Amino acid sequence: MRRFPDDLVRAQQEWSAAYRQLAAGPGRTESRRRLLRLSAAVFFHPYWQRRRPDPSAWRELRRLEGPASDVRGRLTG
Repeated sequence: MRRFPDDLVRAQQEWSAAYRQLAAGPGRTESRRRLLRLSAAVFFHPYWQRRRPDPSAWRELRRLEGPASDVRGRLTG
């Protein structure tokens, strides 16, 4: 299992939340802008400069965003 930086995991979690929010109420300009900012933060994160992202890395990163693996629990536990 890869060890992703905590800020990358948080950005992915925020991206997913923003995506769900936009899907629930499309047409919100600020939500679209936030999603674009978060997309850039995740995709261009310095972690990916060391290793090219492959589909399995993206799947693993998204799997970490579940409530059972909340990044706060990984930081304190």
